[in-house]
Amino acid sequence: MTDKFTVSVLGTGIMGAAMARNLTKAGHSVRVWNRTRAKAEPLAADGAFVADSPAEAVQGAAVVLTMLYDGPATLDVMRAAAPALGSGVAWMQSTTAGIEAITDLAGFAREHGLVFYDAPVLGTRGPAEAGQLTVLAAGPVEGRQTVTPVFDAVGARTVWTGEDGGAGTATRLKLVANSWVLAVTNAAGEVLALSKALDVDPQRFFEVIEGGPLDMGYLRAKSGLVLNGGLSPAQFSVATAAKDARLIVEAGERHGARLDVAAASAERFERADAQGHGDEDMAAAYFASFEEGTAVRPLPHE
Repeated sequence: MTDKFTVSVLGTGIMGAAMARNLTKAGHSVRVWNRTRAKAEPLAADGAFVADSPAEAVQGAAVVLTMLYDGPATLDVMRAAAPALGSGVAWMQSTTAGIEAITDLAGFAREHGLVFYDAPVLGTRGPAEAGQLTVLAAGPVEGRQTVTPVFDAVGARTVWTGEDGGAGTATRLKLVANSWVLAVTNAAGEVLALSKALDVDPQRFFEVIEGGPLDMGYLRAKSGLVLNGGLSPAQFSVATAAKDARLIVEAGERHGARLDVAAASAERFERADAQGHGDEDMAAAYFASFEEGTAVRPLPHE
């Protein structure tokens, strides 16, 4: 048996495009589709077949990988693909869809005889392009031999959380991890904003925490994007971060946890989006600390 086969990637945004490229590099036959075809076109140069519709994209696929905006969008696209989906096809569902949406997606998989894997990923543009994502996965043991080569092509590590993809255990872990990521991102932005407001050179702050327990690489990385004008192209966009933050808040509410920090994060991302920063890196939530049009990027020499 060979571990090279046809993989369909539905959704070729920041993450999906990088995953598709790594799949072609790994020797798989890759078919891609994106709602805006222009975003998928560059993948043709990497050897992928660019389809005009979801149904065309999934023809002959052994694995379908979805990396779309949210759960409802994913369900709509899979419904469009349904006429060409073969029974027994493995579905690697990597969209951050939320707990309730996973139930609907798993139900669709059962109705169409698909082998469903709840498989969100941890990582942003850089790790995705390097094939260094962490795949969080839940799904049946039987059939993992088909999805494992796909996981290995896009990620450096796979963490299995259960055998029932429909239970959403991988998605639950992803929401927990994202709650930390989004909180740290907004905290970094507020540190820079307060530094600017109080006329403090932000580099002095980094000197104070350097080497201690409060120091962290992620804080420095996100702060650096603001300080050095590296917000575009986004590693992970403000608009997508706002969507994920709302999913986290909703998950907490439905399960009895009040998440004040996550709610505030969602509001900050949404405010930055409304200011025109939706396509920039989520570190651009920094601008939510200022009235629209008044924020100035803090520079190391200030």
